[in-house]
Amino acid sequence: MISRRSIALALTIAVLSGPAWSASGSAVKMFDTDNDGTLDLAEVKKAAAALFARLDPDHDGTLDARELRGRLTAKELAAADPDRDGTLTLDEYLSVVEQRFNAANPDKDGTLDAKELNSRAGRALLRLLR
Repeated sequence: MISRRSIALALTIAVLSGPAWSASGSAVKMFDTDNDGTLDLAEVKKAAAALFARLDPDHDGTLDARELRGRLTAKELAAADPDRDGTLTLDEYLSVVEQRFNAANPDKDGTLDAKELNSRAGRALLRLLR
């Protein structure tokens, strides 16, 4: 017999996990240009490039820490900045996006579904797309 406590625990877990699942599911819908229910690297890079353009208000082709608005920590920015100029070019930004895509794709099938986007690595990737 299922106790009231077990039911309450199950409902709490469902409520707490619901927004994350719906957020990752909506990310798939938002960026899934071929409507296959998953995101591939090309779709993710297209979304990242569009965000890069929106985050670059001075149109100098780079993003500094202020323009990145917390999407990368100072340590992550330094690691992603090979020329050490304190900014990321589009290519440098897309390189970080690709690294995070690969980290979120443990089955190495080349696509991310809502479950993979809900992982820690998937959420780190989504921070670079929103």
